[in-house]
Amino acid sequence: MRCPKCSSIEDKVIDSRISREGNTIRRRRECLECGHRFTTTEVLVRDGLIVIKRDGRREEFSREKLTAAIRAACHKRPIDIEQIDMIIDDTVDMLEARFDNALPSRALGEGIMQRLRALDQVAYVRFASVYKEFRDVSEFMDEISSLSKVAPAPLVQP
Repeated sequence: MRCPKCSSIEDKVIDSRISREGNTIRRRRECLECGHRFTTTEVLVRDGLIVIKRDGRREEFSREKLTAAIRAACHKRPIDIEQIDMIIDDTVDMLEARFDNALPSRALGEGIMQRLRALDQVAYVRFASVYKEFRDVSEFMDEISSLSKVAPAPLVQP
């Protein structure tokens, strides 16, 4: 692993921790050249996952793209990257068991929204506004009023 400070590839692992779900490993490293400490994360690579878009197009699943969208929705909210990773892992695991390697984007978006709704309603509304393509303020208001009327639903398969 290359040091982010001096670009050396010589380092040692100081600490390793496996996530609760067992699908990521977080490693604390120290550069042997400059002594800088940094963290890396090892994630299971999901080869061959395809997302079927609403218009029928197929594109390769991009964890980075999904992470960026959720992070934007969670901006300045009390949600850490581990929670975002867990949302993605849980959703993709559930959908992969149901749809094999071709995940409908609708099911992916619904699964993410369902988990965000249970975790943080502001992040949920932000994500939903992009996913559902809200066109005006009244659609925001309708979504917000639906949140106050109904307690978060238990997680079910979309």
